[in-house]
Amino acid sequence: MSTFTPDHNAMRTWRHQIHQNPELGFEEHNTSQLVAGLLREWGYEVHTGIAETGVVGKLVFGTGNGPRLGLRADMDALPLQESTGLPWQSQIPGKMHACGHDGHTAILLGAAQAIAERHAAGHNFGNGILHLIFQPAEELGGGGGALRMIEEGLFDRFPCDAIFGLHNYPGVPVGRCEFRSGPFMCSSDKVRITFHGRGGHGGLPQMSADPTLALAATVCGLQSIIGRNLDPLDTGVISVGQLHAGDTYNIIPDTGELELSVRALQPAARKRIHERITELCNHQASAYSCTAEIEYEMGYPVLHNDAAQAELIKAIATEVFGADQVDSQASPLSASEDFAYMLEQVPGCYVLIGNGDNGYESGQRLGPCSVHNPHYDFNDECLPLGATLWCSLTEQYFKNPAFSDKA
Repeated sequence: MSTFTPDHNAMRTWRHQIHQNPELGFEEHNTSQLVAGLLREWGYEVHTGIAETGVVGKLVFGTGNGPRLGLRADMDALPLQESTGLPWQSQIPGKMHACGHDGHTAILLGAAQAIAERHAAGHNFGNGILHLIFQPAEELGGGGGALRMIEEGLFDRFPCDAIFGLHNYPGVPVGRCEFRSGPFMCSSDKVRITFHGRGGHGGLPQMSADPTLALAATVCGLQSIIGRNLDPLDTGVISVGQLHAGDTYNIIPDTGELELSVRALQPAARKRIHERITELCNHQASAYSCTAEIEYEMGYPVLHNDAAQAELIKAIATEVFGADQVDSQASPLSASEDFAYMLEQVPGCYVLIGNGDNGYESGQRLGPCSVHNPHYDFNDECLPLGATLWCSLTEQYFKNPAFSDKA
């Protein structure tokens, strides 16, 4: 069993400070300064300015001639007005940590402190290099911070043989850990479709080419892609998030617009959905004497956990959480996460830890609450568990050949 004792009070203090001062993607200047300052204080080699506000802390064990381990936390908040009423509620109007990135950052800081203190005291961690990656802008869709850090040379400057990340999981009891090898979270793409017709008087439709017909037919037809063009065992989601046409009741508009959220759990399914949306929209437009303009923004890829690294984290999580509290065959999620970009470059695993009852209003507990919700708050009881998970992984990764040899 791990003998690390991360400082729960310190983590709670950092978490509340970050929560009160939320910063959106690529604006996390105060958060990154806090992170960099603490890492320097604890003896890490600190690198800043990666993807504007990203921070990497490097700690060398022994000769450094060994495996390279990466641990990642995201730092950005969301453009949302907080409604929890908690004492540490956001002090910035229209911004809040509604996804728990404040907690993820505090967890990695807590682990960093405990590891550094043990290292300074002469503890033998073996040989290798630890890279702590504090990432900006996870919430920015296809232009997220993980991809930008990679494009700016993250893994060239800080090579990793394996990389791990975590996220809180609202509604799952505190003290549980869930993940699976293989595809674990969906890709996420954004599609904007504009149907171009010919507007006119609502009482003289024969003189127009009505784009609302193509729009309406497309909304209905889109679900046939999921039901009839994908293998029933594959996962795909097409959701219409915005629909707009016209400005008044008696004028047929020139254009109609749709915006879609498209998700898939398999790259092949993602490709097939892309193909069929393009075909369907063009043919529906043609059927109603219109044309379709399709803007397809490829966002986060499928998050794929490496089988060997999933086995490694399973052993560590079993030690920290207990065997009956670890589900290494958890169901995949239709949510998406830009850590997927890092897992395309380096084998690793992304895990979820239970966040319990985490909803509040006027300071009163509401029960489980989804992320991206104004009533959400990260559960501070998760902090020591997450930090101990990272400490234990670091402890064993560099010293135990059964772990490091698989990297």
